[in-house]
Amino acid sequence: MDRSYEPTKQSSFSPSSMHRSKRYRFNSKMMRVMVIWIDQNVFWADSGSVEPSAIKVVIKMLLNEGSTTISDIPYDCLVHIYLRLDSACAREAFGLTCRRWLRIQNISRRSLQFYCSLTHHDMTSMSSSPESRPLIGAIHLKRLLNRFQHLYSLSLSGCTHLGDSGLTPLGNYGPSLRGLYLDCCFHITDCGLSFVADGCPSLAFISLYRCNITDVGLATLAKSCSVLESVNLSYCSTVTDHGISVFLENCRELSALNISYCAGINGTGFKERGQNLIYLEAESCSLEPGGITGIVSGGKLEYLNISNLSWSIHGDGLAAIGAGYATRLRILNMRLCRIVGNDVIIMISKGCPMLQEWNLALCHEVGLPGWQSIAWNCHNLKKLHVNRCRNFCDLGLMALRDGCKRLRVLHMNGCAPVSSNGIEFFKMARGDVVIKTEEVLSMCPLPRLFG
Repeated sequence: MDRSYEPTKQSSFSPSSMHRSKRYRFNSKMMRVMVIWIDQNVFWADSGSVEPSAIKVVIKMLLNEGSTTISDIPYDCLVHIYLRLDSACAREAFGLTCRRWLRIQNISRRSLQFYCSLTHHDMTSMSSSPESRPLIGAIHLKRLLNRFQHLYSLSLSGCTHLGDSGLTPLGNYGPSLRGLYLDCCFHITDCGLSFVADGCPSLAFISLYRCNITDVGLATLAKSCSVLESVNLSYCSTVTDHGISVFLENCRELSALNISYCAGINGTGFKERGQNLIYLEAESCSLEPGGITGIVSGGKLEYLNISNLSWSIHGDGLAAIGAGYATRLRILNMRLCRIVGNDVIIMISKGCPMLQEWNLALCHEVGLPGWQSIAWNCHNLKKLHVNRCRNFCDLGLMALRDGCKRLRVLHMNGCAPVSSNGIEFFKMARGDVVIKTEEVLSMCPLPRLFG
């Protein structure tokens, strides 16, 4: 007998009994899992997360059809109720009610992350010692994927002991996966990526932060997962421009890429292959002038982070950004680009008319001509970062005051040439601009994109 519910006061549920009792409880394995309040033919969940309007149609249907028990609630209606629960506690309680509701919980779950996951938001778990965290292996993953067969997102980040063989269950349970996080899975190699490629053809996002992969594994992944849209390859030190070239050639829908701290990439792999690239993180890379040209030549780039650029670029090596390719660029992070001079700033300010935020913190070579060019040409600029710029002075601040009419936030501190009087004059003339002293280290507009 299927124990779909176990009443605590009466054994049936009918319209007449419904109006006699204002409160009706049912539970099986867990006491007081959910309390159903009856008021004007509306069910209320005691968690407060289910809106009455979402359940009202179910109640009316039950009354019209003369249903007598809660087990008669249609399957799809129960699924709808479950999806309206907005807390993990409420959803777990739902699954503990009975086997039928547990099956609904299993098929309705769309994301899964482990206790050791780096994407976990519980800081107490993050501070726990590695010895106290569970070791995730192929057996554990297979059991969970067998239970939750309709996952869209799976996070194995932080499972540092997980090897290539641990990903073999994806061959049978990965077709529906859209997002996969493998951050800090140090034992995942090209072999593991082949299991991902074979089992997850629908992947739209994958994060391989600090994974031990090479161009070979990247090529295998790209050829099988051609619908990838966002990829995180940061700190994958053995990936080179050849791998990037093959990847971009096969994944034509790729719009977001993170190659920060990839020492083997100089940017030449982007040439004639980054037409759909919108978002690029390339912090601390050894980019060359030709690589910069290849990156922006697609023409669709809206976000570019080249902060802490290697000394491999000298003089006007970044001038390609302002050569007419990056007309859609809205956010540009050039923090710690100490070798950038006025000529580059002038070209970028003229060639990127849509620029809304520009980080030039610690760009010591930018002088008055550069600041004046920004003031005269960046008509859409809303945020500017000039923290610790040695050559940012009162005259530069005056230029920004008279230009940049849409400027709303100025991040400024540690600029020795700027006097207190200069700041006061700026504030009096531009009361619409907020001066912030904190230095922004990350400008990522999509924090969840790369885990």
